[in-house]
Amino acid sequence: MRYQAIAVAGLLATGVVAAPAQAAPSEGTYWRVEVTRAADHDRPVGSGYHVTERSVTVDWLTREGTEWAAHRKLGAFPKTKKDEAAWRADGSPTSWTYRTEGMKISLSTKPDKGFLKRVDEDGFRLGEKRVTYKQLQALPTDAEALRKHVTTEVRAWIDEAAEEARTTDPKAEIDDWLVNLDRYVAERMTSLLYENPVSFKVRSAAFQVLKTTKGVSDLGRAKDPLNRSGHKLALPVPSSKGTTVLKEQFIVDTRTMTLLAHYVDLTEGGKPVGGKSGVETYEVGWTDAKPAIPSAKS
Repeated sequence: MRYQAIAVAGLLATGVVAAPAQAAPSEGTYWRVEVTRAADHDRPVGSGYHVTERSVTVDWLTREGTEWAAHRKLGAFPKTKKDEAAWRADGSPTSWTYRTEGMKISLSTKPDKGFLKRVDEDGFRLGEKRVTYKQLQALPTDAEALRKHVTTEVRAWIDEAAEEARTTDPKAEIDDWLVNLDRYVAERMTSLLYENPVSFKVRSAAFQVLKTTKGVSDLGRAKDPLNRSGHKLALPVPSSKGTTVLKEQFIVDTRTMTLLAHYVDLTEGGKPVGGKSGVETYEVGWTDAKPAIPSAKS
C-alpha cells in the first residue's frame, strides 16, 4: 500500500456522488484499502484540451501479513466543461497517445482489464521497516507517546538518508532533512489513518498528533469528492533547495478515524508537474470479501 507515491519525499530533501459513509466493520479476514485516484495530465491532447485519468488500487492484508494487490485504470475524460466541448468538437475520440521525456503515454476513455497479484513481501510496512500484526497493536495509544515513538523512528531514517546521500554528494547536510522533520512526522501519522490495521485508539492518537504538529493547518469541516464529510488538514509546505513546491491536504473521517481523501498540488518553477497533482479518495476497513480485480465502475 504505497499510495502517497504522488507525494515525492525524495526530492524534498534536495462528478461522482456516493451514499453517506458508514462505519467500517471492526472485524474481518482482510484489512482492505481501496484508493481511487484522479490525476490531471498537464499536457493537452487532441485539438488542445486537457483530460483527467482515473484509476483504482486495492490492497488486502491478513493478520498474518499476507498481502494481495489489485489495480485497474478506469479511463480518462475531459477535465472541464470547456475541455469536454473541445473534445466533442474534436470528434469525441476514445484514445490519445503522446510522448513526453522519452516515454510514450497512452490514454483511453475505456477501463482496462486490471490485474490482481500476491505481494512477495510478508508483514506490514511501518515507516521504513516491516512489522507484525502484534507489533502494530502494541503502538502507543497516547498521542504524545505516539509522537515520541514516531519522531524517534523518523530521526533514525533521517540519519540513514543523510549518510547515504553523502556517498554521492559530499556537501549533503542532515539539516536538509531535519528542516522537514515536522512534516515527515505528520506524513507518518496520515499513514496510520489508513495503511495498516492499527486499533481505533492508535488512529485517534495519530489524528491528535497530526492536527497539533507544527506547521499543520486546520481547515475545519469539509466534504470530499464522494460527498463524505470529514475534518480537513493541510500539511506544511516542505522546505526545498529547488523550485519544487508540494502542497497536500487530507480529509479525515473523525468517527472512524480513517482517511477519506488526499489532495496533491505539485509544481516545479510555478508550473504543474505532469501526472503528479490530483486527488485520491479512500475506502478502508475490515472485510471478508476475497481479493478480486476492482470493478470497472469503481
